[in-house]
Amino acid sequence: MLLRKTALVLSLATAALLASTATATAAPAAPEPTPVAVAAAANPVIVVGGLSGVAVAYEPIAARLRADGYRTFIYQLPGLGLGDIPTSARAFATYVGQVRASTGAATVDVVAHSEGGLVARYYLKRLGGTATVGRYVSLGSPQYGTYVANIVAFLGLGSCAGIVACQQMTIGSAFLADLNAGDDTPGTVRYTTIRTLQDELVRPTGNAAVNDGATNVLIQAYCPLRVVGHLGLVLDGTSYTIVRGALVDGPVRPNCLAL
Repeated sequence: MLLRKTALVLSLATAALLASTATATAAPAAPEPTPVAVAAAANPVIVVGGLSGVAVAYEPIAARLRADGYRTFIYQLPGLGLGDIPTSARAFATYVGQVRASTGAATVDVVAHSEGGLVARYYLKRLGGTATVGRYVSLGSPQYGTYVANIVAFLGLGSCAGIVACQQMTIGSAFLADLNAGDDTPGTVRYTTIRTLQDELVRPTGNAAVNDGATNVLIQAYCPLRVVGHLGLVLDGTSYTIVRGALVDGPVRPNCLAL
């Protein structure tokens, strides 16, 4: 009799344990947020154009960002960036304020091409922008100048004479000496620079990188056969995969086959 009672108790206990385990197993796990949902909750992204870069030229990268869920804005430099870079940076500061006001975001992320990277970096370093920017990504920006100082001539628009921004992007200019004095990466902003060996306008291409803790990415260091020009940095799929990773503080893992 005692054995039968003991067996009955053990049977009931085992059944209860199995039922509990089955219930726990059947409970649905909380769904992981989708990448688009994560992007929608992230900082707004401002794409900053470069010298002579009209806004429509940046629609391809803006479209990629929007497809990934980012609230995306394009900033065309005043006067197409031909004027004084600090003046353009002050105008950019006003635009950042407008984006923050319209979205309710405390901070924005910046993806800047060519001269736009200098405009945005001046805003960060000299105009207090580190308080309102979470991530800074530059694409082919002549952070330390370029031997192709006569950029406007390269575009077939005449000499550098009178083109203030062109003069300021020459190696050793007073503007760059001021911008690069001290810390290259002030504040808590996460800095990423992206460059390519085939850049026609930033020479040497190493001048598109910055010091003091930035993540400096040379596309061909990961994808040796990838050919990307200066404008291609805002059109190329591999370049975009680096941008996308930088916006989520991910590791540098370019997709060398991305379209």
